[in-house]
Amino acid sequence: MSTQSALLKVMSDAARKAARGLNRDFGELAELQVAKKAPADFVSAADLKAEQVLFEALSKARPGYSFLGEERGLIEGTDKTHTWIVDPLDGTTNFLHAIPHFAINIALEREGAVVAAVTYNPITNELFWAEKGKGCFVNDHRLRVAARQKLDEAVLATGIPFLGHGQHAKFLKELHQMTQRVAGVRRFGSAALDLAWVAAGRFDGFWERDLKPWDLAAGLLLVSEAGGKVTDAEGGDDVLKAGSVVAANLDLHPQILSRLTAAK
Repeated sequence: MSTQSALLKVMSDAARKAARGLNRDFGELAELQVAKKAPADFVSAADLKAEQVLFEALSKARPGYSFLGEERGLIEGTDKTHTWIVDPLDGTTNFLHAIPHFAINIALEREGAVVAAVTYNPITNELFWAEKGKGCFVNDHRLRVAARQKLDEAVLATGIPFLGHGQHAKFLKELHQMTQRVAGVRRFGSAALDLAWVAAGRFDGFWERDLKPWDLAAGLLLVSEAGGKVTDAEGGDDVLKAGSVVAANLDLHPQILSRLTAAK
């Protein structure tokens, strides 16, 4: 059992507050499947509402911090050393199809390093959280990355490029390298939860390209604090800038990287 710091409590409270609206909208969306109202418009409205709730709650608790959100971009605060990095709804396509696998993502960056993270799935009520140097948790349960050492026992997660996004041919080469060597590959549609599930030991590893800082920032810290390793797809350290990610335990990480290199 672990007690959250004041900072983590601020972030968790903001996530739960935003989740109330998303839960309401998700319930309504499930009813909308046969309605004439455009579901995509409905989701963008849900996104915007959730981000507004997060912006107001976090700004009130920590006035002056900068705010980088998926919907509104960067809002510079008076405190240049701190930036909230927020995705109000990661897994929008799942949400749109009434698939209960999406998350609210909040990370705090201090002087260029992520120091606190919350990833919350409102449907399962699983709140993944971490603070630099203090470990990773889901609700009040301590997390560790999985201990598997061989790719042939590993289940990996990834994201698949879709219409208008990503490097399709490159992905298929990488998938070809992976599927011959692993116990399974999963594509669940939320990079935020993929990373949280690596931290929880549910997935043994995760790789994906063409991601944004708000997809990645919280998950980087979750996996690191759960004892895992996170780099970009080339093995570099600046994951947020690169927009690609490989996350796994210390044994599997280099093996996944080598398969990606072989796919080139």
